[in-house]
Amino acid sequence: MNGAKEMARLAVEALEDKKAVDIRILDIEKISTLADYFIIASGTNRNQVQAMADNVDEVLAKAGYHARQTEGYQNANWILLDYGDVVVHLFDEENRLFYDLERIWRDGEEIEKDML
Repeated sequence: MNGAKEMARLAVEALEDKKAVDIRILDIEKISTLADYFIIASGTNRNQVQAMADNVDEVLAKAGYHARQTEGYQNANWILLDYGDVVVHLFDEENRLFYDLERIWRDGEEIEKDML
């Protein structure tokens, strides 16, 4: 299995476990060298957003994937988890609307979890 796809699938499942809201998977492989996939999700409050980040980190670490970089954990209004081929963006609802990554990266292809 493709490492990026496996990483993305595991990250989505970890987010689902923590009741993440509106999980989107963007395949940006054809339009960017930054990553193959962006995963975007929301939480309803700071504690949930941090719990989502913790669970993604824990699940991916168990599978042998470690974040290269984590940004924004303390404030938890936008946490970025960079795993190289997969970048996970976790927002509170207000900041997700404000930054609107889905619009900025609209040239990426939104895919369903079962395509991973």
